Amino acid sequence: MSVVIVVGAQWGDEGKGKVVDLFTERADTVVRYGGGANAGHTLVIDGVKLVTHLVPSGVCHPGKSCVLGDGMVIDPHTLLDELAQCQARGLLSRGELLVGLGAHVILPYHKLLDGLREDRGAAKGRAIGTTRRGIGPAYEAKAARRGVRMRDLLKPARLRELVAANLDELGPLIQHLGGTAPAEAEVATWIDDALAAGARLAPHTGDAGRHVARAIAGGRHVLFEGAQGCLLDLDHGTYPYVTSSSTIAAGACQSAGIGPTHIDTVVGITKAYATRVGEGPFPTEIPGELGDKLRNAGGEFGATTGRPRRCGWLDLPALRMGVRLSGMQSLALTKLDVLAALPEVSVCVAYKVDGKELDEPPIDPDDIARAVPVYATFPGWGKLPSQAREISDLPTAARDYVSTIQRMAGVPFCLVSVGPDRAETIRLSDPFAHT
Repeated sequence: MSVVIVVGAQWGDEGKGKVVDLFTERADTVVRYGGGANAGHTLVIDGVKLVTHLVPSGVCHPGKSCVLGDGMVIDPHTLLDELAQCQARGLLSRGELLVGLGAHVILPYHKLLDGLREDRGAAKGRAIGTTRRGIGPAYEAKAARRGVRMRDLLKPARLRELVAANLDELGPLIQHLGGTAPAEAEVATWIDDALAAGARLAPHTGDAGRHVARAIAGGRHVLFEGAQGCLLDLDHGTYPYVTSSSTIAAGACQSAGIGPTHIDTVVGITKAYATRVGEGPFPTEIPGELGDKLRNAGGEFGATTGRPRRCGWLDLPALRMGVRLSGMQSLALTKLDVLAALPEVSVCVAYKVDGKELDEPPIDPDDIARAVPVYATFPGWGKLPSQAREISDLPTAARDYVSTIQRMAGVPFCLVSVGPDRAETIRLSDPFAHT
């Protein structure tokens, strides 16, 4: 039995979908533990693409138990659409999906608030860059102890009472932000739609924490799948330009309802370069034509929103911070092939702030804005062989790049991805080998 957490080591979009899909070959249970439909994991298997937002990336392995933890915020209609898409491909057709009854629910007024705030922030030059999916307002309601949970969709009277209480408080806020408070008939439609979705999802709901605990006690391999990345963590990320939940490895235990002593291994995922969606500090961002070239080569457009991602050089100080925050014992390197078209490749090895060299990013936003990246430069390596299965199969320049990152990050690689397909992977170690 092994319990493994897979977590993004950057600002999200690191390629967790492919890595979780690969690791699920050895897992029995896959648990998504945080966030909501603001995540988008793209899987490419035998040239066919599947994008998941809520369902764990392990879905492409029939018969595996897929769990949505109580720490998530779930849009029930998005989940139903995704469930139908998976079932049309012959997946999740045998009751493999379990949704925690304690997971909080995103309702239309959460999305309305999210959009109004972003519009108001943009007008004042202070937009966060959210996905407008209602994630933040749903987590706010949870923290304020007035949230709606999956179990409430199965209790009509309770749901109506909760929605009325929420809108009694939020109606004036919606108007203050420039919106129109929803009419009674509109609210009634929202409730009816939520109850109908709850009835359809009811067969897939249950006590997720107990299910996961039993799997561990039964000697099963359990894989926890994070969303976003460590540097977007609510407590430890580049606040306020962060998500609304815990994205570090510790969040898996809280969300799933298991103790930290059950965790055997933490695997971090990093791209061979860096990307960021939305606003926030990004010291290694590449402006202009070169940044556009990297974005197009890597298909760096959000799987959830379609927004172009900001692209930059790999940031080793930020990567070291991610390794520390989640206690990563190994790393999976993705998208090494995307850099193939560049004549030379840079990597940030340190920052300088007021003449002082730092091996991790400064923690104050003003200091981050003043930080000057210190770069090392590598020659380009050209197209990678898609059939590469050993590090020795890579060009010399690519091998040097990989070994430098591994040495400076301070943890070994367990996997190097040389293409988008499941097969285009160099596997160096098995995280489930721990016993």
